[in-house]
Amino acid sequence: MFYSGEELKAVFHKAKQQRFGIIASNVVFDFTIRGILQGYDQTKSDGLLQMSSGAVKYAAGNSKDMNTGAQLISTMIKTLSQQFKHSGVGLHIDHATPNYFDFIVYCLENNLVTSVMIDASHEKFSENIRISAEVVKIAHKYGVLVEGEIGYIKGSEDEIVSDTELYTNPEEALEFVKKTKVDLFAASVGTNHGVTKGSEVVLRLDLIKKIDDLLIANNVETGIVLHGASGLTTRQQQDAIANGVVKINKDTMYQMEMASAVQAYWEKEKDAIVKPAGISDHDYMPDKKRFDPRKWIGKAEENCSRALQELTVISGSAGKSILL
Repeated sequence: MFYSGEELKAVFHKAKQQRFGIIASNVVFDFTIRGILQGYDQTKSDGLLQMSSGAVKYAAGNSKDMNTGAQLISTMIKTLSQQFKHSGVGLHIDHATPNYFDFIVYCLENNLVTSVMIDASHEKFSENIRISAEVVKIAHKYGVLVEGEIGYIKGSEDEIVSDTELYTNPEEALEFVKKTKVDLFAASVGTNHGVTKGSEVVLRLDLIKKIDDLLIANNVETGIVLHGASGLTTRQQQDAIANGVVKINKDTMYQMEMASAVQAYWEKEKDAIVKPAGISDHDYMPDKKRFDPRKWIGKAEENCSRALQELTVISGSAGKSILL
């Protein structure tokens, strides 16, 4: 099932009240979308699929037309999600910087998304508030949720790159949420975009809790979002959820799962398309049953689904869809 903004809001409200996390999965390929949707439904967990600016450009082909790419990704998700009865999903625009304002409006006007992240975190604080509040005002007219962010998350994810890390100031977080009225708040608390190892990440759980407590005390309770979470340990993710996180973003992890599945397949089945040494051209015949893309891409799809299912168990969202 494809959720409306109001339904997604109910998902996050339930997650916050019962202290579990929703896994938000970045996608672009149809097989990734299938695998992840099947994974959500297998564990009866609601979820959120995310498309970045780079993803929609890739999806459009050589034109790199963002509107075309967004239409394609949204249509795939809406069509495939109709099959599933034990889970629902939304579609989110991830890290849309201010220069993509027109793209955000296009997605809103064409009913492509359920939520959007406006990332003006590299602007001056006052400008970040102004831009984010403007997006909230427009998005809420269409019943779409908005995520905002202050602070920098170190590392690289698609077009978002930062060599430095700037922790979120709790008082600024309160002012930001009050003035913008965002539905979700992304905080910089020590995670990194890209390939990381949780054992090497100093996750500021105290900062997450302080922000959450401050928002609750001032009657602007908002779900906190954890970016750059692919390398975190099970304990780190569960502790973050216990302290107020309701949305955990995953991207790099799926890329690694896909790559490892395909690599393992071709290490075993290389002779299906590459003639082994010592065999003549006359005696060698490629094996279509094994080089058929559905065989090796299917392995990537299976790995994505399995990884997603494990994540919903870790985050506590398994068995807690609002449809149940």
